Amino acid sequence: MAFARYALGFHRCSQTIACRSIHGAPTLATARKNSLLAPLDTFQERHIGPNEHEVSQMLSQVGYDSMDAFIADTVPPKIRVSTANISNETIPSFSESELHARAKALGGQNVAFKSYIGMGYHCAVVPPVILRNVMENPQWYTPYTPYQPEIAQGRLESLVNYQTMIMSLTSMDIANASLLDEATAAAEGMVMAFVSSGHKKRTFLVDSGVLPQTISVLRTRAKGFGIKVLVEDASVAVKDQSLQPDLCGVLIQYPDVDGNIKDFGELAVTAHSSGALVVCATDLLALTMLKPPGEWGADIVFGNSARFGVPAGYGGPHAAFFAVTDKLKRKMPGRLIGRSRDATGAPAYRLALQTREQHIRRERATSNVCTSQALLANMAAMYVVYHGPVGLQRIANKVHVIAQIFKSSVENLGYKLLNSTFFDTITLDVSVAGGAQAVHDIAKSARVNLRHIDDQHVGVTFDESVTQADLETLVTIFASAVKSSGQLVLPSEGSSIPSSLQRTSEYLRHPVFNKHHSETEMLRYMNHLASKDLGLVHSMIPLGSCTMKLNSTSSMIPLTWPEFSAVHPFAPHEQVEGYLSIIKELEDDLCKITGFHAASLQPNSGAAGEYAGLCVIRAYHESRGEGHRDICLIPLSAHGTNPASAVMAGLKVVPVKALSDGSLDLEDLTIKAEKHKDNLAAFMITYPSTFGVFEDGVQDACKIIHDNGGQVYLDGANLNAQIGLTNPATCGGDVCHMNLHKTFAIPHGGGGPGVGPICVAEHLAPFLPSHRSLPQIAGSKAIEAVSAAPFGSASIHLISWAYIKMLGGRGLADSSKVALLNANYMASRLSEHYNVRYTNKHGRVAHELLIDLAEFDRSAGLKVTDFAKRLQDYGFHPPTCSWPTSTCMLIEPTESEPLEEIDRFCDAMIQIRREAEDVVTGKQPRDNNVLKNAPHPVSVLAEEEWSRPYSRRTAVYPLPWLLEKKFWPTVSRIDDAYGDLNLICDCPSVEEVAS
Repeated sequence: MAFARYALGFHRCSQTIACRSIHGAPTLATARKNSLLAPLDTFQERHIGPNEHEVSQMLSQVGYDSMDAFIADTVPPKIRVSTANISNETIPSFSESELHARAKALGGQNVAFKSYIGMGYHCAVVPPVILRNVMENPQWYTPYTPYQPEIAQGRLESLVNYQTMIMSLTSMDIANASLLDEATAAAEGMVMAFVSSGHKKRTFLVDSGVLPQTISVLRTRAKGFGIKVLVEDASVAVKDQSLQPDLCGVLIQYPDVDGNIKDFGELAVTAHSSGALVVCATDLLALTMLKPPGEWGADIVFGNSARFGVPAGYGGPHAAFFAVTDKLKRKMPGRLIGRSRDATGAPAYRLALQTREQHIRRERATSNVCTSQALLANMAAMYVVYHGPVGLQRIANKVHVIAQIFKSSVENLGYKLLNSTFFDTITLDVSVAGGAQAVHDIAKSARVNLRHIDDQHVGVTFDESVTQADLETLVTIFASAVKSSGQLVLPSEGSSIPSSLQRTSEYLRHPVFNKHHSETEMLRYMNHLASKDLGLVHSMIPLGSCTMKLNSTSSMIPLTWPEFSAVHPFAPHEQVEGYLSIIKELEDDLCKITGFHAASLQPNSGAAGEYAGLCVIRAYHESRGEGHRDICLIPLSAHGTNPASAVMAGLKVVPVKALSDGSLDLEDLTIKAEKHKDNLAAFMITYPSTFGVFEDGVQDACKIIHDNGGQVYLDGANLNAQIGLTNPATCGGDVCHMNLHKTFAIPHGGGGPGVGPICVAEHLAPFLPSHRSLPQIAGSKAIEAVSAAPFGSASIHLISWAYIKMLGGRGLADSSKVALLNANYMASRLSEHYNVRYTNKHGRVAHELLIDLAEFDRSAGLKVTDFAKRLQDYGFHPPTCSWPTSTCMLIEPTESEPLEEIDRFCDAMIQIRREAEDVVTGKQPRDNNVLKNAPHPVSVLAEEEWSRPYSRRTAVYPLPWLLEKKFWPTVSRIDDAYGDLNLICDCPSVEEVAS
């Protein structure tokens, strides 16, 4: 097998003679072409784990003498694409240093303007200790979602800090561990209000002061549920008696988009009297000074926590917060962290109420939230731990005083304010200066961005990054517009917050927010939490369908450069040409990879991509006068969020059977497609299926759907098996999403961020999501926005852009080949000890394999969970458990893992099989054995008395290499049921800590 990495990376000196011209002297072009002067820092040889010798060894293990022969038996020939489709000609490769230089050049095209645009986005100041030790630290950004809490106690504790911070500042009863962004959090609140009405009331009243991007996302989401979004002055409209019988909820912004601080207490009373919920968008920093929504009657409170130390990043990623009253806690979307106890009775954190998750509830789910923004929530939590309540109060006071000084200064120049109350945002009538454009022109010359409202009004929003010099420049701009000289004028009044709405209650009393304020303390606290979590820095994370591959340092370095991180998402396009070039290149490359015509990067999670793709399909049908098409066929082998996404898009789910070998039942599909042909909207298929196999009949399945008037949505969660070998378009799809946090190497961040862009065939391109900040085409058929920012979590697109550019076409294809090989090698080794459930006719799996553990339950009472927890003792994160079938483990090694690590994992699984056999044969008791008691933390090992029927060494050092390389679970097995019955989702109280 000849990979590009070997041509470029090894034995370059031996190629020197071949690089001579006919005159004997090497030419530069010839030398570069023949690798004499090629860069030495090529990415592929760093990204792909196995070397050439290991690849040959693995091919031999699975019975092949070449990679081509192996691929021919693994990927059905009928869906294979030409190697020319994805090659270094179609996607050229860059070395790491070349990519770095190109990123710098493109970053330089983003013109640095000071932003006062606001609208929910601020210039956050990231404390360096958090930037270096959380955002840039692989111990924080490489772990997986904490489904295995015994090896995730650090992140879980930090997320509990986040929840506690939200609950304290909002004065709400319970908060989750973050949502995707503010606009989609608003949509979740709207659906909660609709569901709470028993699906009977369909009018959702939105105050005219709500952020416009939020309103756009609400309209998109409302369509799927048949909700009517009414935008008016909510304080007036809520009293309309003709409206009240159908009113499910009221959404208000506090402070609103123009900066006004209104008393919504009376509105809450009126809304509640009609049975509606009050949903409040708010600002966490403002709540240090404002009466919190929980004290005046809000039922749901949400917003964006990014101003707590998370860069703007041209729109994200940012963690949205979401808090509710106690009566709504079991209906709240997203991840919820709760306190429980382990097997010894020690306190421990875990994901609570997991039965609410969309892959369990499927079509009964009302939310498809899967990826949250855990890494960003942890940054915000650490920001509050670092500053504490006193520090936050200082920051808030500074911001408010700056706004007051600006108000006094511009009023002195003759400008009129539209809002007499404010925290950090002021809206001005600029007619005295000749209109908004005149002010914007002067601001532009000073490299300042203001919010453009209309021809006569501009908005100015302040944050903690504003200095005295910035303020002087800003006042000078407004003075110049009226041909005057400006100066700072101190305010005459004390506060611009109404006295009745000023906060009097305490907040953040918990000890964690009041002790880590020096950098020494903060550094040790963050490192202490990180030491409790298993990430890719420790070992492979072989999670099926989750693709936990290398998150390379070289692809992540540009992420924190200010030319990318400090950009406001609504900055004028001429200021962000570098960003727009990267976005265009990424869209183009994704289209080449998928075989589709157009792309949208707006969806900010994989599940959001599913939802967006289905909305596009619905819009397409409506454009053809077939809006009645509302049936979505979904195989039982499809990805877990698919049914929930279909319901959110307003579709009715009809399941399709799978055969005993795991493949799609084409006969059942045909029957159901023909039965519903008059109303068939879509077919959602995951390919390769979640059973881990490339099915031969995928094109036949897609033809059945097309013949019956439907469109095919191909879930791209498993795209890592396809690149350069096949693609969704060739398989027969019309639209697919891609998980950039899987296939394209964005870190999972301990539970997010994620990105789920969609690619579509040409006939669907006109329907891709629009956005209020993007130029609109007259008569556009585009659906409205699906996220708050025009390009979603734009800053982390840089990572996937860099990943694709550094691998190039050939590197991407080779990555897929090695991912398939690694999985089949594991299947070959483990099949001698476990039942590998599904293979194709050649005995091959795709990029993941499913092992069935049902036999151990029958013979020894051992569950999938017992094997998973025992793997923790070997220093491995367990594979995906009990999904897609309840008795199985879904294992995916990715291409990044070298043979040594793959063998280490296989050795661990084989040793656990031997331990299970001891239970089967009776050598170990069924209810007291090394699997049932796993994991074994240090606290258990240190017990004075050891009464277990196996040794301490067997418990914690079952294989010799663990003596040198051991990761310790922090706690014993956690009691899930106890945590759900005794739901506690905040930090221990002052009293608990004291006791």
